[in-house]
Amino acid sequence: MTKKYLLIIWVCLQYNAYAQQNIFVIPDSLSTKSYEYFSNNILYEEKDSINERLYAQSWLAKAKREKNFGQMTQSYKALIYTSDNKLQLKYADSMLTAAKRTADMELIGSVYMTKGIVQYDLKEHMNALDSYLMADEYISKTNNHYLIYKVKYVIAQVKYYLGFYDEATTLFQECVNYFKEKNDRAYLNSLHSLGLCYSRTSKYKLCSQINQTGLSEGLRLKNLEMEPYFIHSEGVNQYFKHNYADAIKKLTKTLPVVIDNKDFINETTAYFYIGKSYWAQKLQEKALPYLKKIDEAFQKQKYIRPHLREAYEILIDYYQQRNDKVLELYYVKALLEVDQVLLKDYKYLSGKIHKEYDTKKLLERQRNIEQYWTVVACIIITIMTAIIVVLVLRHYKNKRLFEELMNRKPETPQSLVSNNTGKETELDINPEVIAAILKNLEKFERNKKYLEKDMSLAKMASLLNTNVKYASKIIARYRNKGTVDYITHLKIDHIIELLKNENKYRNYTNKALGEESGFGSTQIFTRAFNNRTGLSPTYFISKLKSQQH
Repeated sequence: MTKKYLLIIWVCLQYNAYAQQNIFVIPDSLSTKSYEYFSNNILYEEKDSINERLYAQSWLAKAKREKNFGQMTQSYKALIYTSDNKLQLKYADSMLTAAKRTADMELIGSVYMTKGIVQYDLKEHMNALDSYLMADEYISKTNNHYLIYKVKYVIAQVKYYLGFYDEATTLFQECVNYFKEKNDRAYLNSLHSLGLCYSRTSKYKLCSQINQTGLSEGLRLKNLEMEPYFIHSEGVNQYFKHNYADAIKKLTKTLPVVIDNKDFINETTAYFYIGKSYWAQKLQEKALPYLKKIDEAFQKQKYIRPHLREAYEILIDYYQQRNDKVLELYYVKALLEVDQVLLKDYKYLSGKIHKEYDTKKLLERQRNIEQYWTVVACIIITIMTAIIVVLVLRHYKNKRLFEELMNRKPETPQSLVSNNTGKETELDINPEVIAAILKNLEKFERNKKYLEKDMSLAKMASLLNTNVKYASKIIARYRNKGTVDYITHLKIDHIIELLKNENKYRNYTNKALGEESGFGSTQIFTRAFNNRTGLSPTYFISKLKSQQH
């Protein structure tokens, strides 16, 4: 235990020395460790973890000593995720400097994206978007689809924040499709964001479906981290569907989780829609504390989402109606401050994302237009070739099946019985009863009773003068078929013989042929004919007619 405390004190002293002098000495116990060792021992699970920060500092020191800029980049990334907010941007800048020394486009793009994420978490949205756009600039020149879709995801987040929901929806849909097989958490995050977009565009049914999919997929993937966020999203969605009690219930349920996660954006969003749900139910006194929390969060964080500003409008109107000039004036001034923040942030982001991101995508499409028609031509040729091959193969297959069908003899009771000699004892039925049923079955076939519509096992059993159980056993044993197949095959074989031998039936429609053979509908008849012969009735008849000439 004493050794453990000494290690912690030593690490703290070393970290303090680094902060003051930018000097770090790798402890002897870690001096011979590999880069892989450091990477594997940093789990990114807890901020300000002393042990993990020690590994990250040792990793960085080793990389600096060996002038390995790629490893320096990775170690700075580890320091970002093991340090508090004050140091994260400093390490992000150092990480970017190291990455640029590698001249690796993929690595540099990835680092810009990491820096953007740090800036986004710190609510520096203008700087974050600049970093995302730089990430896109580098990563779009690589073949790393995973990183390309990560950039799409963060750009979509900015579009969602700006209120460009249709554009964000398209990007999030692409991310859902891509990440589904690549990364469970990214897949669930994309589903969640897609649901939010649907809710914002009044597609509430789709939002509910996405939220339910997210919950089900989380269970399937054994990843429940996003579960409260899907419930949170559905709570907001229920507000828009005017199910206010359910909205309050779901959002209240998720509040402890988002508060524990220090997710003040979703915390304030929950307060806002709980407040609005009470307000919609004319429970104003219950609504006010929740709506006021929007301003409390803004005064603390100096950050707000555009849709939350409505809380101020509600509060201003409320206190105006009650002639409370003090509170009315307070919320008017607060709203003016909110609008200044939104105008500055929103205007910059809106112009930037359309001018630099969307224009860039259009230019890329323009550069690829010459290749487009070549690709289209190749695809068309390939498809046409495949169609021709399929048609040729189908022609020869149908020709072979037709010849087999023309040469096939109808099944007779005698041919079927000959294969079942000596099986009477296996049925556990009196041989005399079997003989009587078989005699009635031959009569049933000879009189073509199977052509009656709605012929069922119960109806057959009655005609055979027996019960359903015995009838099905006898048919299975002596006709080698289930009852449905037995009746269906008799009907189809009957039609085949008519078509072969009597020209007039070749002019019948499929509907008339189906009625002639006792089928309930044309569709059932054509499907049964195809299953029995491998051919359509139309093809079979056309081949028969062609043989007449």
